[in-house]
Amino acid sequence: MSFRAFVDVYREDRTPRLKESTCSTKKNIINNKILPYFGHMAVCDISSTDVVQWQNELLRYRDPVTGKPYSQVYLKTVHNQLSAIFNHAVRFYDLQSNPAQRAGNMGKEKPAEPMRFWTQEMYQKFSQAAMEIPLAYYCFQVLYWCGIREGELLALTPEDVDLEKRKLSISKTFQHIHGRDIVTLPKTPKSTRVITMPKFLCDELRDYQKMCYDLQRTDRLFPVTKHFLANHLHKFGDRQSLPRIRVHDLRHSHVSLLIHLGFSAAAIAERMGHESIDITYRYAHLFPTVQQEMARQLELAEQGEI
Repeated sequence: MSFRAFVDVYREDRTPRLKESTCSTKKNIINNKILPYFGHMAVCDISSTDVVQWQNELLRYRDPVTGKPYSQVYLKTVHNQLSAIFNHAVRFYDLQSNPAQRAGNMGKEKPAEPMRFWTQEMYQKFSQAAMEIPLAYYCFQVLYWCGIREGELLALTPEDVDLEKRKLSISKTFQHIHGRDIVTLPKTPKSTRVITMPKFLCDELRDYQKMCYDLQRTDRLFPVTKHFLANHLHKFGDRQSLPRIRVHDLRHSHVSLLIHLGFSAAAIAERMGHESIDITYRYAHLFPTVQQEMARQLELAEQGEI
């Protein structure tokens, strides 16, 4: 089978399992960077040497205008996609081995961005300014006090909000792709969760819903865009002379607040919908040390006081 024909099989197998945004990214890489080189070759004839030569072509590339090469992150992403296709052939269609794996990777992982967050005092300064635009204010209140992702916020409907029980149900996420609004399942299985909201936030959401004209149960509660959120975050944050953060960093801010309030990593992971508690431990540097308290308790134990 030709590599081009197998790519069609790969797409047919994988597309139903992936989000549309992921499929779009894969399609672009495969069509522009992989098929032009390997498309005419038989899958079983592609060797690790062929992959190395393909890698060298990409490594030699320079933009005709800027003279810059492909970024290390992009090179790694392209190679990983080629390797994923061969892995699929090995796993399900009896290809003997993955030549991309034997050739070795190229490029580098994207370095982890520094974790930014606002303290509660910083957020409260911001929220006071954000009250100027009520729609923006209510969006940010939910993001900060519930710690949900912005896609989860944008997918919320009145059906997801139980103000009497103070429950917020997260069961979907919102994306805008190729000019279309798309609602899909959340990022991971554990992202589907129910969050208990503080009473003051329920009161605010009750006021907000009264402001919305003819709001139906299945309408989007916050019919705005990610650009709207980022624009107003920077606008009001700059006005209050706060350090610049991303919208997603309000989620980090929520975690830091929960840690400050003394909640365990396991409890925080459940509220945030982290797939693994290991994700929560990325915030380990924010957890207060307990060494001094341990020593104090041991001292009391030795003296028979506890």
